[in-house]
Amino acid sequence: MARSLNRVQLIGNLTRDPELRYTPSGTAVCSFSIATNRNWTTDSGEKKEEVEFHRIVAWNKLAELCSQFLTKGRKVYVEGRLTTRNWTAQDGTQKQTTEIIISDMILLDSRRNGEEARTEEEEEIEEPQGEQPEEKTEKKTPAKSKKQEEPETQKEDEIVPDDIPF
Repeated sequence: MARSLNRVQLIGNLTRDPELRYTPSGTAVCSFSIATNRNWTTDSGEKKEEVEFHRIVAWNKLAELCSQFLTKGRKVYVEGRLTTRNWTAQDGTQKQTTEIIISDMILLDSRRNGEEARTEEEEEIEEPQGEQPEEKTEKKTPAKSKKQEEPETQKEDEIVPDDIPF
């Protein structure tokens, strides 16, 4: 039985701010570009760099989140699938583009820009991204994380009410 796989994982920097649009039926679509770099040294010792640009498309809630939190220059991880579209331009020529339809997105530089300011953003993005919920729930509901981490009973039992952020 033959299997196939269409999966892309990229880490790169946004080359422009995302563009959010809505289809006539009201579905959110966000598009942006990511640049990835490849560095190497030739046999003669010369350093080289190659840059690839990738067209990224997000749909539905993930599209709205990308539009809200991503800006030009941010480092981001995206995961999705390749797709190729063909269309006829207004001048009658045939056009083709290859895009990555993402299903997951994680901000990678958020801690660097101020931990407290970014924590709320990370919590909002947590569900679609699939980030580690243990870290987030610890901040919000210590009792829930206590149940999840029962082997470490002494550390979790020493929660001081002043440490709870609400």
